[in-house]
Amino acid sequence: MKFILGKKLGMSQIFSENGKVVPVTVILAKPMNISQIKNQEKDGYSAVQVTAGKSKKEYRGQTEEIKLGDLVDVSVFGVGDLVKVSGISKGKGFQGAVKRHGFRGMPASHGHKHVKRHVGSIGQRFPQHTLKGLRMAGRMGADRVSVRGLSVVSIDKENNLLAVKGAVPGRKGVLLEVRGN
Repeated sequence: MKFILGKKLGMSQIFSENGKVVPVTVILAKPMNISQIKNQEKDGYSAVQVTAGKSKKEYRGQTEEIKLGDLVDVSVFGVGDLVKVSGISKGKGFQGAVKRHGFRGMPASHGHKHVKRHVGSIGQRFPQHTLKGLRMAGRMGADRVSVRGLSVVSIDKENNLLAVKGAVPGRKGVLLEVRGN
């Protein structure tokens, strides 16, 4: 079971052996302690609880090879491993329907002077109220997002750094969860 918690430091680029530029996200992943092991008989499911600083996280899955008190660091991953990175995406505040849901908007002519980016009709005669789930303006972002299929480009065990190819969710400093596929 490969997993670690880390903090997003930002994006950079690395040159590969053939001279191509590879965009990477640098993640600071300090070592974590295994604080609790849950098993099927006692808890009803198998999971591992880890602590990294003040944050605690639980990972479900196989727990046979893990013992209480073990340290998990960036060396559990190897260069070329495929990982799934989860985190909270950037919050964008209150947005209109064109930006939030990708609506086209009204034409710029034929009498649509002030309603170019409006939603349009939102109701009908029956049942005389707005239905739940209609795509309208509202708060956007700040959701849990997972990106799969990212590959580990480099590992710096001394500085606890992990470089992952591509972009991961969230702003700089957000807590990320990195899992092996």
